[in-house]
Amino acid sequence: MMEGRIIPNMQENEVNNHFSIATSSIRNRSTSILHKKGDYLNKAINYVLFDSYMHPHLHPGEEKIEKMYLIEGSFALILFNDKGDIDETITLEKGKREFVEVPAFTWHTYVMLAHKVIIYETMEGVYDPCSWKRMAPWAPIEDSHEAKSYLQMLKKYAKK
Repeated sequence: MMEGRIIPNMQENEVNNHFSIATSSIRNRSTSILHKKGDYLNKAINYVLFDSYMHPHLHPGEEKIEKMYLIEGSFALILFNDKGDIDETITLEKGKREFVEVPAFTWHTYVMLAHKVIIYETMEGVYDPCSWKRMAPWAPIEDSHEAKSYLQMLKKYAKK
């Protein structure tokens, strides 16, 4: 439904290329940035593989409401409290729930429930790498040994 309106020119070779990049990436994902540097509305397509771990984080700023539109696959959005306890899990799946908004100042991450997932994301605010997001101090950093077991715990929780 949303796919045709959000990404009308998404070509199969482009999708395959991004998943090839994701396969070669240590983080198991690839991003296509659709906005220009300095734009107020940030738009990106994320191509994410099953074993990708994203450090839980929040976006500080009232305007930083992250909107996610599922294009392909399935994933679970996990919301946390300030101590790192899981507050809520929201599953996005084609043909069911395909859109979610993450409020500003909300700790979150997402885990892939399908081998290949494509997510279109938007967020308002001019991108500044110093203030765009804050990483959760209670979660392992990406690419660490602890991240693998933490991701497995999150996946088990998401499948409940």
